[in-house]
Amino acid sequence: MRSAKISRKTAETEISVSLNLDGAGKSAISTGVGFFDHMLDQLARHALFDLEVTAQGDLHIDDHHTVEDVGIALGQALTQALGDKKGIRRYGHFALAMDDAQIACALDLSARPYLIFALDFPSAKIGSFDTELVREFFQALATHGGITLHLDQRHGINAHHIAEAAFKSVAKSLRMAVEKDPRNDALPSTKGML
Repeated sequence: MRSAKISRKTAETEISVSLNLDGAGKSAISTGVGFFDHMLDQLARHALFDLEVTAQGDLHIDDHHTVEDVGIALGQALTQALGDKKGIRRYGHFALAMDDAQIACALDLSARPYLIFALDFPSAKIGSFDTELVREFFQALATHGGITLHLDQRHGINAHHIAEAAFKSVAKSLRMAVEKDPRNDALPSTKGML
């Protein structure tokens, strides 16, 4: 089973993540940040990952540390669950439409983290959630998951739709990238390692 459990404790947050790459899209998310919980649920459902996340953070300051540290822990769990990466497809891409928004994701589980984040939010908040934290989450996920991650906004005028389409397009791309390739059980790299 390709699964992992990560615990991360700092002076700012205490995070626990359980991830099963070969799940059914079930999730149990509790970070104290409502909109972020909704986005993580969407990530699990559309990637078909079973995902449990609990987080206690310094929300009396703001949501930043909690969102970023969940991204770090989830990236670490992804890396651990993938193991040696033999037989995976490695690459994933998906353009997802959600009402007015269309977000395209292309990613590579390369162990070379890089983020292109070309999303333009029309407002600074979605409810009480700072839209700039969407980038912080994906930066942490890419860095600690060893992902080359490109997110491009093709359309979008509603901040909620833009954010949700981004999480869903990443989920669909991850689902594709972590899948076992039925035609190749070797490491998908000419370098001999990822």
